[in-house]
Amino acid sequence: MLKKLTEEKLAEVLEAGIEEFAEKGPDGANVNVIAKNAGISVGVLYKYYENKEAFFQACLKKSLSVLESVLHEVIQSEDKLLVRAEKMIRAVQRSSKEYGNYIKMYNVITSVNGKKYASMYAVEIESMTAKVYTGFIERAIKDGDIRNDIDPRFFAFFFDNLLTMLQFSYCCDYYTERAKVYCGEGFEEDEKMVSELLKFIESAFTFCRSDIIHGS
Repeated sequence: MLKKLTEEKLAEVLEAGIEEFAEKGPDGANVNVIAKNAGISVGVLYKYYENKEAFFQACLKKSLSVLESVLHEVIQSEDKLLVRAEKMIRAVQRSSKEYGNYIKMYNVITSVNGKKYASMYAVEIESMTAKVYTGFIERAIKDGDIRNDIDPRFFAFFFDNLLTMLQFSYCCDYYTERAKVYCGEGFEEDEKMVSELLKFIESAFTFCRSDIIHGS
């Protein structure tokens, strides 16, 4: 009889899977390598997961749940829009350093290799964030904090795109090199990234240059 794995060991198995899937994608990842790195046999892994795809989905769900929890506190705060934006940017920077492989997993399902997972996860992953972002943008309009001629749903989409691309820029090789092309050495300066991105966001919802707070 196979010995039952502890919760801690199961977490190690998922971490080993996340590392392999993040680097090689669901098709290129090797289950034998994952089992070896986790210190178990392939047979034990398949005792808990029906097949490689089921294991990949378990790894993906763990990655996404952790990333969601990182931003949850900021998303639910009552701060004004720019304060939230700054907190979110800093949360992305922190999570990118701590959970780089998790972000790579997210990137996997946005690529061609993850096409079959797109319809499965897009609504589940994005719906909550879209609703919350739209809500606090609507409130910002009502409070007079931002211009009132924007569509909150579109603005929420553009705002989330900025944060998603920022995540990928810190963790995914192509996007990292792309960021260096555009930003030069300043890309690696966290405070400069926060400052410049806040200027960009702020200028997107003000009418006049004189309204922009984050100047030089």
